Amino acid sequence: MSEPRLQQFLHENHIQFQTIHHSRAVTARETAQRAHVPDSALAKTVVVKLDGRLAMVVLAANQRLDLSALKEATGAGSAELAPESEFAPLFPDCETGAMPPFGNLYGMDVYVDESLTDDDEIAFNAGTHTELIRIPYALFEQLVHPRHLRRVHRITH
Repeated sequence: MSEPRLQQFLHENHIQFQTIHHSRAVTARETAQRAHVPDSALAKTVVVKLDGRLAMVVLAANQRLDLSALKEATGAGSAELAPESEFAPLFPDCETGAMPPFGNLYGMDVYVDESLTDDDEIAFNAGTHTELIRIPYALFEQLVHPRHLRRVHRITH
């Protein structure tokens, strides 16, 4: 099997990253727990449709996306969760639900909740339900160029 797109991109850009292996987990909060990462420090990727176009929203694992706040923050006429059937084919090198927040590799805009921008590092799914990658947040910004959004989430408990 060839190297996944994300790891290839990181290597091509000479980015040092840490891989965190953990037992299989599907939800972001479960992943954080199994990887021994605070859920406020684990970024999860939510695929949405803004005015019919697919985009990624990156939130902390302990946050829940507020679609009406997203619609307002982006100026979109409509904002909805994208059905798996529409986005899964765009990520042939990823397990469904384990997409990394690198929309630039998949032709999607990326929006990041500002709560993540204060952290020194960002950890996220590496395309599987058993691996995370951690890099400095500043490098994530440099590589992805996400748009920042304020208050598009609710904290879950």
